[in-house]
Amino acid sequence: MSNRYILRSPDKLRWAMTYPRRGTPYSVRELAQAAGLPHHSLIGHLLTGARRTCSGATAQRIAEAVGMGIHTLFATTASPDPTEPTQKKATTGEPDA
Repeated sequence: MSNRYILRSPDKLRWAMTYPRRGTPYSVRELAQAAGLPHHSLIGHLLTGARRTCSGATAQRIAEAVGMGIHTLFATTASPDPTEPTQKKATTGEPDA
């Protein structure tokens, strides 16, 4: 299972988009394209706070696009990726203690 990454602050992402270490400022659509995202909505949701997490691969691509380290913009969470299947606990037929 891969971990989710949580955006440290929408303001940090906004600042990184305005002052990227690699080139000119990014719009929401431009950053999504530079990060290889299929749609720009994730960037918009991260900026508004409507969404706070993304996959590790996506967080890495966003950070690389603006020329920052992943841990500058994102922190790891304890929550696994909800799109991955979970393993069911084996039952023994005995009641839980």
